[in-house]
Amino acid sequence: MNLKGWIECDGVRLSPADVDWMLGEGPEALARCGGEFLLVRDDCIARDAFGIMPGPIPPGTVHCGGREVARIAPDPPSCTLEDAIVTAVDLRSDEGVVAFSGGVDSGLVAGLARLPCVTVGVEGSHDIAWAAKAARTMGLDLTIVSPTQDEVAEALARVIRVIPDPTNPVEASIATTLFFAAAWAGEQGHTRILAGQGADELFGGYARYLTSPNLAAELERDFADLGRQGVRDQAVAALHGAYLSMPYLDVRVVRAAQAIPARERVRGGVRKYPLRVVAERHIPIEIARAEKKAMQYGSGIWRIIQRLARTNGYKKSVQGYLTEISRAEYGI
Repeated sequence: MNLKGWIECDGVRLSPADVDWMLGEGPEALARCGGEFLLVRDDCIARDAFGIMPGPIPPGTVHCGGREVARIAPDPPSCTLEDAIVTAVDLRSDEGVVAFSGGVDSGLVAGLARLPCVTVGVEGSHDIAWAAKAARTMGLDLTIVSPTQDEVAEALARVIRVIPDPTNPVEASIATTLFFAAAWAGEQGHTRILAGQGADELFGGYARYLTSPNLAAELERDFADLGRQGVRDQAVAALHGAYLSMPYLDVRVVRAAQAIPARERVRGGVRKYPLRVVAERHIPIEIARAEKKAMQYGSGIWRIIQRLARTNGYKKSVQGYLTEISRAEYGI
C-alpha cells in the first residue's frame, strides 16, 4: 500500500495499518473517509473528496482495475463553525508549516496549529511588515522569504510550465508567490503547507462581494472554481515535493459555512464576518479584524512581474510577456 497524505474517519486520524485493516472490508470502506490523500493498493486507487492530493483519477472516487467502484463522501457529525475549524486544523497540525500573511485566514490557522510559519514578500512589501508584526504579537516562529527580481523571473518561468493557465497574469502571479513558500518548506524537509485558501470563497472575503447584486450566487460560483485553483496550487507545490493542506476546505468547515446565509457572511460592510467572530476567540483582535491585500499584491510579487514585463518590452501587457515566455521556453 502506498499512501500519500493522510486519512481520517469522523475526526480520528487513521494510521497506515488502520487503513490497511479497513480495506479488508473492500475498497468501498473508504467512502466515509475524509482527509487529503492519494492511496494506491494493488490495482486500486483512491483520491480524497475535494481532490487536494493530485492524482490520475477524479476527486472523491475509488477506482479498481481501471473502473470506478466507489465514491468518497465523508459525512462526519455536524458541528458549529468554530468546532469545525478547530477540528480541521488539529487534524492537519502534526507536521508541516503555515503559509502566513498575517490576515485572519492564515492567522487563525497559524494560531491554532502553532507550527512554523513562512511569509513571502519582497523587501519593503506590505505582507512582510504586517506578518512580522502579527507573528510577534502571536508568538509565532516566522521565516520571511524575500526573493530578488532575478529569483522571481526564474520562478515565473518554472511555474508557467506547470500551471493550467500560464498566460493569465493573476494565475501566474499567485503561482509565483506560492512557489517561494513551497520552496522554503521543501528545503526544511516539510511536505505539508497549511494555507488559508477557500476562506474568501466560503465566507465572502473579496471586495466585490460588498456590492454584489446576488451574493449567494456569486459565492456559490466562486466556491465551485476552487477545484481549478487547487490544480494550480498543487502543481506549484509539487515542484518542491510538497502539497497545500487546506483546513477551510474540510467537509466540516464547508458544511458549517454554507449553512450560514450569504447576508450573514458579508454583514454591515464587514467581509468574512462569521470567520472573524470565531477568530476573535483564538487570536488577537487586531489580526482577526485585519483587512489585507491578495497575496500577489501584498507580497510585491505582482509589482516585480510588471517590472519584468516592461524591461522585456511589454510596457502595457503582462499577458504578452507571459505568452512570450511560454512560447520561447516551452512552446505552449
